[in-house]
Amino acid sequence: MFFNKKEDKNKNSYLIKIASLLIYAAKIDEKYTVEEEDIIKKTLLDLGVEQKDLNNLMIDAIKNEEESNQILDFTKEIKNMDKKEKIKIVKSLWKIIYSNKNADMFETNLMRRLTGLLYIDSKTMGNIKEEIKKENLI
Repeated sequence: MFFNKKEDKNKNSYLIKIASLLIYAAKIDEKYTVEEEDIIKKTLLDLGVEQKDLNNLMIDAIKNEEESNQILDFTKEIKNMDKKEKIKIVKSLWKIIYSNKNADMFETNLMRRLTGLLYIDSKTMGNIKEEIKKENLI
């Protein structure tokens, strides 16, 4: 029983870091919208968060994002995830950025930094960006 609680805590910790990174990306242009929050919640549900836990996880992630002073805190565990899961997160990041049909210099700079921090090659990052732009008719 004790092991399961520890395992749940570790899972929640990494999910909070993912959510914190997504929130950080949404706030970087100083326009955190309901649409961006919906993208974040959908991503978390896709990653295995249960609906009943979603609001508490978001509250913890918002607090974590506000208290952190660098994105390295959010990327440490994400970079060790399997490629498929990292791609989900990167797609969500681009969806957040292009939810307003425009990427500003802070958002594109963030994604450039995340390319290295998450161990994703530039070609893959560019392909994902173009896929999301096409989905959003940009």
